Amino acid sequence: MLLMLDVKIIREKPGIVKESQKKRGLDAKEIDVLLELDEKWRLLKQETENIRSERNKISEKINEAKKHGKDVDDIIRKARILPKKLEEKEKELLELEEKRKFILENLPNIVDKSVPLGDASKNKVIESFGKPKKYKFALKGHEEILTALDCLDIERAGKVSGARFYYLKGDIVKLNYAIINFALDFLRGKEFILMQPPYMLNRKALNGALTLSAFEEMIYKIENEDLYLIGTAEHGLNAYYMDEVLKAEELPIRFAGISPCFRKEAGAHGKDTKGIFRIHQFEKVEQFIFCKPEDSWKEFDLILNNSRQMLKLLEIPFRFVVLASQDLGRVPTKTVDFEGWFPAQKTYRELGSCSNCTDYQARRSNIRYEDKGERNFVHTLNNTAIATERMITCIVENNQQEDGSIKIPKALWKYTGFREIKPQKNQTNKSRRKK
Repeated sequence: MLLMLDVKIIREKPGIVKESQKKRGLDAKEIDVLLELDEKWRLLKQETENIRSERNKISEKINEAKKHGKDVDDIIRKARILPKKLEEKEKELLELEEKRKFILENLPNIVDKSVPLGDASKNKVIESFGKPKKYKFALKGHEEILTALDCLDIERAGKVSGARFYYLKGDIVKLNYAIINFALDFLRGKEFILMQPPYMLNRKALNGALTLSAFEEMIYKIENEDLYLIGTAEHGLNAYYMDEVLKAEELPIRFAGISPCFRKEAGAHGKDTKGIFRIHQFEKVEQFIFCKPEDSWKEFDLILNNSRQMLKLLEIPFRFVVLASQDLGRVPTKTVDFEGWFPAQKTYRELGSCSNCTDYQARRSNIRYEDKGERNFVHTLNNTAIATERMITCIVENNQQEDGSIKIPKALWKYTGFREIKPQKNQTNKSRRKK
């Protein structure tokens, strides 16, 4: 059975779980319902096992009596009652099991003590880097800039695919892959293992990474198949060691995954609808860690620092924000978002996040490690190294020039082969690159 929380903690320390529920703004009474179901389930399970044991013992008595030529009619009459009784108990046990399982699978992770309490208004800025530039001309949003350069076509994408899709064109395609290669090279230099996961996962694999019942409306299902398009490389990387036992000396295992991401963005209608900030498909480089429990916060600092270094190299003014308890996803115990400055909007917007999921995903995916003969669940962590289309929007807005051109951050020059994207004079819908 999939468990996201250790059931022993729920049984022995329900107060901790209830308090976490309250921090998330959820009903703590659900824990009482679960404990009541769990008690009934355990008692009924024992009762069912006793009936099975009694049935086996009676079968042995019948065989023994027959060997010695004894009358077995009374024993057989008693034996005939047991199958029906066992069937009724097993049916009742299955019903209790399903109710208990549903609550267990959908309980969110326990909130870490360092997380601020409250809704999104209580999110806490813990670090800022870089000062927003001052511009002497009227700023434009990324969609207007890229459309003028003939590097983005939303209208034709809408015609063939619908809203929140796009055509990237010309040098912005090159910039997109430059950002990907920059991130992969950076992480490879940090001895991360480069990974390209399957773009589709079955229900078991996906449900190991998240509470699928809560997120199913956000992801794309392949009709008539047990497959879903991935919303992030994280899910495929988490599933890599599903149902396996790792060796302690192998840990930590650090992956850098590259993949497209497909999301319905259900519930986000009317928000960030312009351009390519919030879209149904995008590319992302993901950091993902498997480690021992005692090392998870050290690994958290490591992948967060990788993000810090990459954002500095891309010359983006940014800040780190700890999400408050009611703004926190169901899977992590703690999340730090990194937000980039968008000068046209005069605000910071989310570019990615860094999360410690402790043993939540490992329990659901049954990923353990063995150390000195003992087996325990690993801890998993994930971090959006770079979501490329969203990063493009931030680079474009921060590096726009009065003539409509875009300067390329120095760290990307060797990947793009050019330093600037300029509009072509006296022509519309054309772009050229300046060496």
